[in-house]
Amino acid sequence: MQVRKVIKNRGHFPSYEAATKLIYLALEAISKKWKRAALGWTETALQLALMYGERFTRLKAERPI
Repeated sequence: MQVRKVIKNRGHFPSYEAATKLIYLALEAISKKWKRAALGWTETALQLALMYGERFTRLKAERPI
């Protein structure tokens, strides 16, 4: 619901990369409020690490993976 709200407020995206970046940044901000990891986050984190390499190398200790 929170990600949908961010996308709806933004409206138009000039490129696929812009939409992906907005979703990524929204998830970063939203996930700081989570008490535990989302279902399937481990698989998602691995896929992001494969797609974005060095930009997704940090593993935060405060968030379980």
